[in-house]
Amino acid sequence: MTVKILHPGLLTTIQDLGRYGSQKYGVIVSGAMDSYSLRAANLLVGNKENEGALEVTLFGTSLLFEEDRVIAITGGDLQAVIDEKKAPTWRPILIRKGSVLQFKSAINGCRAYVAFAGGMAVPEVMGSRSTYLRAGIGGFKGRALQKEDVLGFGEMNELNQSIVTKLEQTERNPTWSINFTKLVNLQQTQTIRVIRGTEFNLFNEKSRRGLFDEPFRLTIQSDRMGYRIEGPHLSLEKQFELLSEGVTFGTIQVPPNGNPIVLMADRQTTGGYPKIGQIISVDLSSMGQLQPNAVIQLKEISHEEAEKELLAKEKIINEIKVGIRFKILG
Repeated sequence: MTVKILHPGLLTTIQDLGRYGSQKYGVIVSGAMDSYSLRAANLLVGNKENEGALEVTLFGTSLLFEEDRVIAITGGDLQAVIDEKKAPTWRPILIRKGSVLQFKSAINGCRAYVAFAGGMAVPEVMGSRSTYLRAGIGGFKGRALQKEDVLGFGEMNELNQSIVTKLEQTERNPTWSINFTKLVNLQQTQTIRVIRGTEFNLFNEKSRRGLFDEPFRLTIQSDRMGYRIEGPHLSLEKQFELLSEGVTFGTIQVPPNGNPIVLMADRQTTGGYPKIGQIISVDLSSMGQLQPNAVIQLKEISHEEAEKELLAKEKIINEIKVGIRFKILG
């Protein structure tokens, strides 16, 4: 009941939807950089949406399956192959004992997700299986996966087993798949929607205009904690001292050098830089799929519009959930 890591790739960790409820103690949320892809992967194999799965970054990860298992691969196109044959994505796959799943390199997007029917047999820490790398907790021994690591699978529920039985009976993988374009944008030139941050009006007029009028480029100094982006120089109308305040996924802070930092999944719990904007929730997954040198154009929308977009996206997730059950259970 295991899968063995033949090669860990650039960075592969176990993530779920995050560790909530402990930020008041200074414990960060972590979780998937692309939550929609993780949720979809889990739904495709019959798991709960918040089950732990592998987050594979850019290239090189290779896994040996030591038993038959239904899996799903979602997120970015990292040229996944099973025994050197192109792997189906965004659908459940029955992978046989002895098969090798490998991710070559990213074509579109930055991160792929691999969910296993039954989930992963790693303990929850503070209610989450997500890996918090800097603290060394969660996931597999609190760290990124390494060569020769062996991961166990969790117990399968009734829906997991129904999917396994269906695929074993037909002896072929489904021809249908999720239309992922409704969930996440994998392009490397994107429009990312933003609401104004709490210090937006404290920036000078040129900076306020430049935030939305000119593009930004993602730099190589970017990771799961934060994306550094370069574009128009952003400056305050006048300097002032700001007490540290709570921050969240997608908060856009501006340090003294004028180049914004977008806080990502492994963000700190508080920040002391002025906050010029906040990326809306539904665009965070697309942001999490950007590679270095990607270009983004920020677009301002209202709180009300952001709420409508979130409700619309959750409706799509629910439709996917219902559709998968119909395809599997009939």
